[in-house]
Amino acid sequence: MRTLARQGRPRRQEAKRVEVIPFVDEGLGNSSYLVDLGDGRALAIDPARDPRPYLAAAGRRGLRIAYAAETHLHADFLSGARELTAAQDARVLGARAAGYAFPHLGLTDGEELGLGGLTLRALATPGHAPEHLAWLLLDDDRPVALFSGGALLAGGVARTDLVAPDQTRPLAHAAWHSVRTLLSDLPDELPVYPTHGAGSFCAAPGGERRTTTIGAERAAGQLLAAPDPSAFADQLLAGLGTFPPYFLRLREVNRRGPEPLGRDWDALPSLPVPEVQARLAEGAVLIDARPITAFAAGHPAGALSNALRPQFATWLGWLVGDDAPLLFLLEPGQDRSELVRQCRTIGYDRLLGEVDGGMAAWRSAGLPEATVELLGPGLPARIAQAGAGAGVLLDVRQAGEVATGHIPGVVAIELGALGRAGRDLPRGPITVMCGHGERAMTAASLLAQRGHAGLRVLLGGAASWHAATGRPLVTG
Repeated sequence: MRTLARQGRPRRQEAKRVEVIPFVDEGLGNSSYLVDLGDGRALAIDPARDPRPYLAAAGRRGLRIAYAAETHLHADFLSGARELTAAQDARVLGARAAGYAFPHLGLTDGEELGLGGLTLRALATPGHAPEHLAWLLLDDDRPVALFSGGALLAGGVARTDLVAPDQTRPLAHAAWHSVRTLLSDLPDELPVYPTHGAGSFCAAPGGERRTTTIGAERAAGQLLAAPDPSAFADQLLAGLGTFPPYFLRLREVNRRGPEPLGRDWDALPSLPVPEVQARLAEGAVLIDARPITAFAAGHPAGALSNALRPQFATWLGWLVGDDAPLLFLLEPGQDRSELVRQCRTIGYDRLLGEVDGGMAAWRSAGLPEATVELLGPGLPARIAQAGAGAGVLLDVRQAGEVATGHIPGVVAIELGALGRAGRDLPRGPITVMCGHGERAMTAASLLAQRGHAGLRVLLGGAASWHAATGRPLVTG
């Protein structure tokens, strides 16, 4: 074990408690952390691209962010480490094996960095990524916190299929070794702060908790149940669903290092309708981020519905190429700053602007407009019973969601696969459903772009249909 810049300090009788401030991105299902080092400095763990929440939290506590530590090359969001370097000269810490192409301190297994009165130890924990490090924070050699990235989650580990197909199973084997080492070598009471959690497409199926302890995971026994790496891999890989295609791009972007944006975070110009038309003619994509009820009542023909909500970025990244120039249609009260933040978090920076005057301006210009019929949860029961002439009931939820309960007779195609599998859908009436309605409206807008007519969207999901009709759902 090699120690880096470790400072001499007197031994304490008891390890002190450190303050860990969590930042949760509900849409991506991820957590990042800011640690008060107790000497006026702070350590950020896996910061997202927008540095403002970390800078604000540090400022309230009179701290300077001196370090930004990465557990791995992230596939689902752009790192904010370089933003923190630009803002406060933070030193980036990461795995030497990651091959970062910007200034950083690369560490390997067992190496330590002195942080005043604390020590940060790198633990090689390959699995979710080959270069993965967990960061163990120690006070006088006593563990006080483990920042586990994707190596150990609350009730699971992160998926191993985001690097290359031929590495998926070997990385699952490595994950078995990593998790057993962590659960064997560390004390029960040690708090564990994962990066991925509930709602993350990086996470294999697990619990709803975002943090845990070594003792809780050891006692649950779930992660130790597999007798060998092969059995563990079988179990892990069988539970993996699909993931957005941008996951295959962002690891390399994070390796090179996203260019810092500085203060240019909230820029979303208002463009007059004629300029919007010109940009659309040049190949820009118009995203209608209004609530689905507004989209249903009237929207620019050909617009993609993606209601602004915590999951906005996931579906933007799933359905629109990251090189596409983007235009937006919004309502007056919607949070432009949040929309821009979500776009930039996953590397969508070609934000041309929004339609000045919104839908009213589009209508005033006499431009093509379309509508979508909204249905309550009772009508699809009659659609499903009426035979082929009544059309198709299309469920666009993830396969794992459909398996837990779906309406009899549905055609199930995941929203992310609709571009391929949806080509065989009939041209007749289609009623689209998901869990609440947002994904269904996105699917309807995609189908409309391909010339489908007679589109309807079911408000509510399978559970609402069951409550309204009393008919049982089908599982499996």
